[in-house]
Amino acid sequence: MIIYSALKKEFVDDVKDDVLVNKLYQKYQEKIGQTSINEIRAWNNSLLQMRNVIDDNCIPDDSGIAIEFNIPYTSKRVDFIVSGKNEDNKNTAVIIELKQWDKIEPVDNKDGIVKTYLGGGVRETTHPSYQAYTYAKMIEDYNQVVQDQEVKLNPCAYLHNYMKSQDDPIECNIYKFYVDKSPIFAAGEGKMLRDFISKKIKFGDHKETLYQIDNGRLRPSKSLQDCLVSMLNGNQEFLMIDDQKLVYEKALEMGRKSYRDGRKRVLIVEGGSGTGKSVLAINLLVKMTARDAVCAYVTKNAAPRSVYSKKLKGNFKQAVISELFKGSGNFYDAVPNTFDVILCDEAHRLNRKSGMFKNKGENQIKEIINASKFSVFFIDEHQRIHIDDAGSIAEINKFAHLYDAEVVKMDLQSQFRCNGSDGFLAWVDNTLQIRETANFDGFDNYDFEIIDDPNELFKIIKEKNKINNKSRMLAGYCWDWIEDGKNNPDVYDINIGNYNASWNLGSTATWAIDPNSVDQVGCIHTSQGLEFDYVGVIIGNDIGVTDDGKVYTNWHFRAKTDASIKGLKSMEKVNPENAEKIADEIIKNTYRTLLTRGQKGCFVYCVDKKFSDYLKSRLKRSNHGQ
Repeated sequence: MIIYSALKKEFVDDVKDDVLVNKLYQKYQEKIGQTSINEIRAWNNSLLQMRNVIDDNCIPDDSGIAIEFNIPYTSKRVDFIVSGKNEDNKNTAVIIELKQWDKIEPVDNKDGIVKTYLGGGVRETTHPSYQAYTYAKMIEDYNQVVQDQEVKLNPCAYLHNYMKSQDDPIECNIYKFYVDKSPIFAAGEGKMLRDFISKKIKFGDHKETLYQIDNGRLRPSKSLQDCLVSMLNGNQEFLMIDDQKLVYEKALEMGRKSYRDGRKRVLIVEGGSGTGKSVLAINLLVKMTARDAVCAYVTKNAAPRSVYSKKLKGNFKQAVISELFKGSGNFYDAVPNTFDVILCDEAHRLNRKSGMFKNKGENQIKEIINASKFSVFFIDEHQRIHIDDAGSIAEINKFAHLYDAEVVKMDLQSQFRCNGSDGFLAWVDNTLQIRETANFDGFDNYDFEIIDDPNELFKIIKEKNKINNKSRMLAGYCWDWIEDGKNNPDVYDINIGNYNASWNLGSTATWAIDPNSVDQVGCIHTSQGLEFDYVGVIIGNDIGVTDDGKVYTNWHFRAKTDASIKGLKSMEKVNPENAEKIADEIIKNTYRTLLTRGQKGCFVYCVDKKFSDYLKSRLKRSNHGQ
């Protein structure tokens, strides 16, 4: 999706006539949503500079100009693109990352990281050349037309306020690889940038290349489970961009320090659904293991580990798989510092005690910190979906300080699920009334629909699943899991009118990737931590809406077999207010998690027609930008 596109001559005229920023703001409102006054000012300053650069006869008037291109499957945007044809008459584009920085400090011990003034202080961020280079690589990876027609992408960065000095740190040796791939142009080097563009673009293309980039057929997005074998064999499957790269390099730095001095360190990484927490964890597992560190990837939920194990089987020995991937209840009797690194994914799901009867150990967070020199906790407190979920940032901090560990907290913001649609995630949170969001934008780049018939929902998902076995039916846990039919797909647990279906079979922990499992319905416990291309979500009677539009939950409609609310009855007798609060959080977080499992789309059926109508009304409001 491109916010603004024009021919070069039109762009120059829009700047000269002082109408470009208004056009950008209007288009941004239509396609993305609200933006801040600071971003508008940034446009104004940077785009005046870009007009000065390209307002020259050496760059054809019918070249294409794009501002703010949304990279597919992500929430990241390219600042500025100039398109045309090269000397061989092949479509080409120059990708320009614009910065208003005036000073940087190099960071020697981290790849592709610099320090500069951002957000009111000096902070670490990705080097502009690294940023432009990875953005171009992601466009190449995702766009089939760019690959098949060999559209040449030429990344660079323009820091128009930055005065270069001799042997300037921004081009020092530690950044040479990225600067060679993506040159830096600074204040006083506008002519050099113009020459760079004119060498790449000899002829205009009337925006043809921009059309190919924006509308070209997308390659299927990668999923972690599919790339796991390749990653553990040392291949780079996912580029770390922006905040991911910062977390990755910080984790490597902290791991190195703990390896050398033996002091405990804890890194807390907070990020919502689809921000790449699991991808980061596996990338760190690969890198740190390659450096001879004793590492483990840990989750409470068995579903991801079971899927990963099945994917790895035949490529790695079972003993190796078992050492790398562990459950969270394995550390209550661990010797201190057994591991160099423990990477705890979905830390919000950690329990206090371990064992089948919850009678072993003291606290899983404490035990993980005790067992490792360096611990990384990936957490999203909005994904706590069980009464026993005790993982929280406060608890991690408490036990880290108990061990006198150095603690660092970092955030992940970049969105890689739901086609990178921040708008969809904001809509879900707002609509379920989990939190208020500035939800002005629609999500045209994400396939979302409310379906009135569960049979129609199943038909859609079954058809989508024929593509690559990556679409699944999911449901809120409002139907009992019939004990005698746990391994029999002909025993129907879920019956809605003439729609009948079985919960996923109890005999398999790999339902998410098994052939023919599209015929069964998965619950939160078999889908959390995994992702699909498309999901069909059945919303049960445990959530509804009042006449005045207040979303309420009722845990009494949850299945008797649902262990996630076990204990609420007893709690209700003693403290009904607290019981209702916990139940409300569990139910809303459950649906938030289910609704955000789909990379490309989500289709929803509601048992309660009133709640279905409510979702439709919220969808109309969103699409009309209200």
